[in-house]
Amino acid sequence: MLQENELAPDFTLESDQGEPFTLSDQRGKKVVLYFYPKDDTSGCTKEACSFRDSHAQFAMKGAVVVGVSPDPPESHTQFRAKYALPFYLLSDPDHSVAEQYGAWGEKKASGKTTEGMLRTTYIIDEEGKIAKAFPNVKPEEHAQEVLAEL
Repeated sequence: MLQENELAPDFTLESDQGEPFTLSDQRGKKVVLYFYPKDDTSGCTKEACSFRDSHAQFAMKGAVVVGVSPDPPESHTQFRAKYALPFYLLSDPDHSVAEQYGAWGEKKASGKTTEGMLRTTYIIDEEGKIAKAFPNVKPEEHAQEVLAEL
């Protein structure tokens, strides 16, 4: 997990629009970077829709919301359209960015241990530094928690 005031690692990932998204291109804006396991699943849909429903509030605070999962861009395109998500979804198929951000690791569910995406969010400030880290996110109330921090 990255620490506050640490420079956020730069990356370029393919967006749901099939275009490259580079974090450093967002300098001058706050970025809410959230890592989630899988498109169109229960918890991930709740989390995405909570960010969607609060999108105007994030914009008023000068923040850009960006979701990252291992799903391919085509899956992101469908997920974004199905729920009218007004923000980019980025594809991290080899989970290299998730690993840099401490959002990939061991998960335990139903007595089994697997490797996967750890629901994690970062607020990155206008200078590209970590302003706040949120490990072990609870999807339902998370957008409001992030808004309160902004």
